[in-house]
Amino acid sequence: MTPGNSRRGGEQKTDGRFAYEGLDRAIHEKARLGILTSLCGRRDGLSFNDLKDLCSLTDGNLSRHLAVLSEAGLVDMDKARTKSRPQSIYRITAGGRRRFLEYISVLETVVADAAANSAEPKSASTKLARGWSSA
Repeated sequence: MTPGNSRRGGEQKTDGRFAYEGLDRAIHEKARLGILTSLCGRRDGLSFNDLKDLCSLTDGNLSRHLAVLSEAGLVDMDKARTKSRPQSIYRITAGGRRRFLEYISVLETVVADAAANSAEPKSASTKLARGWSSA
């Protein structure tokens, strides 16, 4: 038996197995995850209004989330002029792209673990009380 593992009833327990340390708090919030997903595939970036529409956020919410992402080094903002109007263009940074892809990799592990742990034994449907069926 290795340190951190114990055997109970024939099962091996690994401490912290489902801690998912790679889930980055700066990314993990729903709106920030949406913002980074939107920016990840667009090398030219997106305008503030495009991000607002794509992520269904208010001006204030989007501004706050972009500030958090910027402080974390995940996004950059450039001022551009279109049709004589200033426009803020947001892009994911190289480090932000790397961190985002690492984060997605950890999420894939979470999904795989959830699927593996929720597999229902095939005989479970035969153990239901009379008149009940599995959903």
